[in-house]
Amino acid sequence: MERVNETAVSEFVLLGFSSLEGLQLWLFLTFLLLYLFTLATNAVIVATIVLDRALHTPMYFFLSVLSCSETCYTFVIVPKMLVDLLAQKKSISFLGCATQMFAFLFLGCSHSFLLAAMGYDRYVAICNPLRYAALMGRGVCGGLVAAACACGFTVAQIITFLVFHLPFHSSNRLRHFFCDISPVLTLASRHSHFGQIIIFVLCALVLVIPLLLILVSYTHIIAAILQFPSSVSKHKAFSTCASHLIVVTVHYGCASFIYLRPKADSSSSQDALVSVSYTILTPLFNPMVYSLRNKEFKSALCRVAGRTVTLAQG
Repeated sequence: MERVNETAVSEFVLLGFSSLEGLQLWLFLTFLLLYLFTLATNAVIVATIVLDRALHTPMYFFLSVLSCSETCYTFVIVPKMLVDLLAQKKSISFLGCATQMFAFLFLGCSHSFLLAAMGYDRYVAICNPLRYAALMGRGVCGGLVAAACACGFTVAQIITFLVFHLPFHSSNRLRHFFCDISPVLTLASRHSHFGQIIIFVLCALVLVIPLLLILVSYTHIIAAILQFPSSVSKHKAFSTCASHLIVVTVHYGCASFIYLRPKADSSSSQDALVSVSYTILTPLFNPMVYSLRNKEFKSALCRVAGRTVTLAQG
């Protein structure tokens, strides 16, 4: 009988925007435009980096990976959310929910470690400029990205297993617009205290370890910059790090608010609002911060656009 009950929930009903029924069409149009703009922006960034040889450096390699990651990240959540804003039945299958959570966690955790790799790249560029080419070769850059993905895959696999290994037969009304950890856990009929501890520890480690690595990198970076004799050199060095620091602040601010709070402090409306920021706004904001603040990238974009226009006219 218990096995029958455990398999009773075959789908979840997503209630993320159910309280805004009169605004769902406007939300659909707004989110659709933001999503299309995000896709276009990231596509332009990746294409510019690939087509312009001047950008074939470790920093821009990581930026291209970041843009691809942001694109995949939004693809996991936003299209389904847009469909649900117009659909009468806003549901997702049990397997679809598990798949969405795994993909979301895999990309989100990999993103954290990728930001740490980008911090290390800035550390080597500023603190060891003469050895930069040797220390940040293609093999090293590829290895750092592979390590970030491996960490994200492992954490996502463990958490998804722990969540969906629980029985679900009391309710299927998910108070969120996608399958995040906390909203799904609240629907479980029986909880494993040990499993919840593991989930919290993994979420904390995914945030704390990369953040500590970033802080160590920037401690050395700041110390090195302060020793520069020229104020122009100091300003240039700080400007190359500012974009990364802005993205790190936004990413860890949102993630910490969602995953490192006591459960009693959670609010479904607040969580949905913050989730909108890091599933729609942040993937648009991050690449633009890196590209629009960077004169080298803007020059490369102009060169690529000029060549494209010339080829089109020819």
